[in-house]
Amino acid sequence: MTAKTAAQMVQEARQRVENLTVAQVAREMQEDGALLVDIREPGEDQKEGVIPGAIAAPRGMLEFWADPSSPYHRSEFSPDRRVILHCASGGRSALAADTLRQLGYSRVAHLDGGIRAWAQEGQPVSRPGT
Repeated sequence: MTAKTAAQMVQEARQRVENLTVAQVAREMQEDGALLVDIREPGEDQKEGVIPGAIAAPRGMLEFWADPSSPYHRSEFSPDRRVILHCASGGRSALAADTLRQLGYSRVAHLDGGIRAWAQEGQPVSRPGT
């Protein structure tokens, strides 16, 4: 087996998952009630803020919280629900969306460009503790 780089893995994941723009994510959250999941690690929110309405699910726990058969399953997650993932810039969320797809999430997508793209396009960002 030939080893891959992280960048290659992200690129392949992006080819298998739905890549959404900031405008698409904003519309789906507002009009369709999509679940937005922030998969960044604890503490990253202090640096770049959070997207209002997103729930935090660190990448290390995502599969366990999303798997209905897991003892750690969280009720917000359902394979039938529209789930959109985001991270800082879109690499980790593409990988995570691909993983949820393998868990049977047929309506999963990710925010291409992450919270950085969200903020650059003038969408609201909250600062924890303010």
